[in-house]
Amino acid sequence: MSGKKLNTIVFICGAATMILELVGSRLFAPFLGTSLFVWTSLIGIVLAFLSLGYWAGGKVSDRKPEARAFSLILLGAALAVACIGVFGDVGLAWIGAITADVRPSSVLAAILFFGAPSFFLGMVSPYAVRLRLTAVEQSGRTVGSLYALSTLGSIAGTFFAGFYLLAHISHNRILFLLAATLVVLSFWAYPFGRLRMGRAILAVLFLGASFFVDGIWQRVRGADFIDVGTSYNRVWIYDAYNHSGLPVRIMQINDEFSSVMPRSGEGLAAVYTRYYRLAVHFNPALKKALMIGGAGYSYPKDFLRSHPEGRIDVVEIDPKLTELAGRYFGLEPNARLRVIHMDARVYLNRTQEKYDTIFGDAFRSYSVPYHLTTIEVARKMYASLNPGGVVILNIVSSLEGPKGAFLRAEYRTFYDVFPQVFLFAVENPDNATTVQNWILVALKSDATQKFFSLNPEFDDELHHLWIDPIPESEPVLTDHFAPVDDYMLPVVSYFERASNTLRKRLEGLNRR
Repeated sequence: MSGKKLNTIVFICGAATMILELVGSRLFAPFLGTSLFVWTSLIGIVLAFLSLGYWAGGKVSDRKPEARAFSLILLGAALAVACIGVFGDVGLAWIGAITADVRPSSVLAAILFFGAPSFFLGMVSPYAVRLRLTAVEQSGRTVGSLYALSTLGSIAGTFFAGFYLLAHISHNRILFLLAATLVVLSFWAYPFGRLRMGRAILAVLFLGASFFVDGIWQRVRGADFIDVGTSYNRVWIYDAYNHSGLPVRIMQINDEFSSVMPRSGEGLAAVYTRYYRLAVHFNPALKKALMIGGAGYSYPKDFLRSHPEGRIDVVEIDPKLTELAGRYFGLEPNARLRVIHMDARVYLNRTQEKYDTIFGDAFRSYSVPYHLTTIEVARKMYASLNPGGVVILNIVSSLEGPKGAFLRAEYRTFYDVFPQVFLFAVENPDNATTVQNWILVALKSDATQKFFSLNPEFDDELHHLWIDPIPESEPVLTDHFAPVDDYMLPVVSYFERASNTLRKRLEGLNRR
């Protein structure tokens, strides 16, 4: 086999390895999330099976250094990748339901779906070295050049997947295109013999299977089910019914139910978002607001309706979510609405704007962006507020016990910066152990506050104030130490139950 052919195969397989790993994060997202634990499991298992592949490739190549066996290794990688596309969503739905602890779930999922393809792809480079090696005195140069090519391929695959593929092509189609590419490489590595026709047929089948599997899933989920990949997330949009049996539209970002809107397009379906309206109670001079996290833009639309002269800036890192909000959630251009597509921490670091209120809705489920939780960002918020300004954050947690660690840490962090910080329990104001939405209100003013209102809605919400002492059991969160993933891990069981309940409702909706 020629050196150029081997070089090309090694380069493409290196690219395929990293594309596969990045696609894995999108495959896992709706079922296991995108937390540090999921990434750790995915990276660790892929590296482990690549190492096994290196060892096995070297051993097999010494015993049988021939193009036919090399071709079969590539074909094995193709089949393993194709199996992810066929069985991925079904298998992950099952794995996500068997345990509430994301750590064993993500390790198991990574082994089952990414172990075999990583193993076969790991075999490619050492086997290629053996096929190309002609003289012992050149062995170092041969090994170095082929492994350098594999690494360069991995770099190219990383940038190609991260900057283009995942934002424009569904993850299933990427998987089948990878499988088809590996079949073509298998045919190219050994184009003779009885395997030739079978591999050619497999290549055609893999290319067609992506459209077939996508079509099957679309029919199973319903014609109105939207499954979109963006540069940052995997997004599901679908219609369902809330606890009261009312029709709602849901935007699920990865494993997080991020936005719920009445199908009429008006009003606030998620109860916790109504607590954002309390901003005017704490700061009657409210005219200009900042919202961190747009998603379906339910509350920014409500703000514009409720404050005819007010202005709101929304910082949303994912431009595709804004596009989807316009298409499916009734977001329309408005001169009083400014959308900034940027990481919220970067925006707070750079902005010179001053606001009367800062709303936070970026803490979804247990995948909390730690860089938005620390004392440094609390100071940035404080500096960005006008006198009398208020910060209102939504946090899903309990208050007491292991499930309340993050809320206690965040409360203490903001209390180190703001003169007054209050907590409101949205669903159950008398229970500190239940996982629920908690509203953290931080005031730049030290003026005495009233917790009653002539507005019946405000009055009801103000009576959800938590008045008991809050334990100082966790340290202040800083940019140098913010173990948010660890704090939020016990909360995962709550979201697993919510996910299963909502999926059952969705199945019922599809049967109607």
